[in-house]
Amino acid sequence: MVERKIFAGPRVRRIRMGLGLTQTMMAQALDISPSYLNLIERNQRPLTVQLLLKLSAVYKVDLDELQGEQGGSAGQLREVFADPLLAGEIPGDQELIELAEAAPNAANGMIRLYRAYREQAARLSDLAELLSRDGRVADIAGPRLPLDEVHDRLQSRANCFLRIEDAAEALHERLSPGDDMLAALKAWLKGEHGIAVRLLPVRAMPGLRRRYDRHSMRLFLSERLSPFDQLREIATEVSLLAMREEIAAELDALALSTPEANRIARFELARYASHALLMPYGAYLSAAQRMHYDIDGLGARFGVSYEQAATRLTCLQRPGAAGIPFFLMEIDTAGHRLRKAGAQGFPQARFGGGCPKLNIHAAFAQPGQILVDAAQMPDSMGFLTISRTIDGPQADFGERVRRTALLLGCDIAHRDEVIYGKALGAADVLIGPACRLCERQGCLARAEPPVTRPLGLDEMAAGLSVFDFQ
Repeated sequence: MVERKIFAGPRVRRIRMGLGLTQTMMAQALDISPSYLNLIERNQRPLTVQLLLKLSAVYKVDLDELQGEQGGSAGQLREVFADPLLAGEIPGDQELIELAEAAPNAANGMIRLYRAYREQAARLSDLAELLSRDGRVADIAGPRLPLDEVHDRLQSRANCFLRIEDAAEALHERLSPGDDMLAALKAWLKGEHGIAVRLLPVRAMPGLRRRYDRHSMRLFLSERLSPFDQLREIATEVSLLAMREEIAAELDALALSTPEANRIARFELARYASHALLMPYGAYLSAAQRMHYDIDGLGARFGVSYEQAATRLTCLQRPGAAGIPFFLMEIDTAGHRLRKAGAQGFPQARFGGGCPKLNIHAAFAQPGQILVDAAQMPDSMGFLTISRTIDGPQADFGERVRRTALLLGCDIAHRDEVIYGKALGAADVLIGPACRLCERQGCLARAEPPVTRPLGLDEMAAGLSVFDFQ
């Protein structure tokens, strides 16, 4: 039988010191040398099954205490050190395990402090949002990941980049794609830069969407992508080559703080440029107004997906030629908000987007169906919301499809200009910005108490919500 080896030096040391023994005294009782015990305590030698039994017999030690895993604490410590506050101070997995084992009380104290810090950070964020709703700006800065900085910057400004729009319209006119944009983009890449486009099977690109090989001058695309996504990837490559200066100028205007944030934003701007190239501003705005912003109709007209057509509607804010100011939010099945954008910036203060009663959450129960609601905020402000699921790249057999949901919204005043306004019912859906900022009484969907009101716990009566407040 193979002997199981366990490295548990810090736990052996804690037992020895708890009993007030020296290494020599414990080594004699266990019938090993003091130097060997020293190596065990420093995790340079394992605890064998025989030693485990000896410890249990001599010192009445619970074997579970010696064999227990500290993976839970180590995993929680990994979350602590993943915070941007500790960027550059990320220890390895073995170091985290050693910390959890050698000083479990200190590790648990660190975890509790981190959780308290995160709770206070959330409360400060809530406070900043409340102040912004009153027109006051609260500069509550905190450490952020580069991706968070990029998202915050893009969400707070209008989703319209005029330099890119002008360059994309000019390039589209030069391409003269007619009814075959794919062929026009491939011809431009080949003619201008000698780049050929090739589709590769999943086994050749198991984890990539797109890869450009400078040596062979080929742009490889994964067969997992839908034809719409393949077209967008090619348009992205064309945009990076043809609109380099315009993208760089818009990137400089964002004034981001780190090279990593600039790299992420450059990709976002290239994706924006690809949409502007596939759906030129003037033609798209004209078609959107004629079709009353029918997303499926616009997708069919321009040969793009529902997601691409919906995203483009948030970009129509050119001065003197503006469309309805739509905003957009995308979430996954766990409720994570993956992206937010708006024609005039995402309306965080007015709309929030964190209410569980929004139809974007119900969309997962009806994949591919468009859900339309008139949503009313506590201050009686109303929004037209249009939600639908979208699927990611083709999944392998046995692999779950990546499915997210997209919410497109605008002020309810535009309901008669939008085809989806015809589907609205008689009653509005009463929502709030987020549970922690909402004071609606008796809400069945409430997940958290509001930070602005004290809890109203009463042993004699219980309300409909588990978080009743005064």
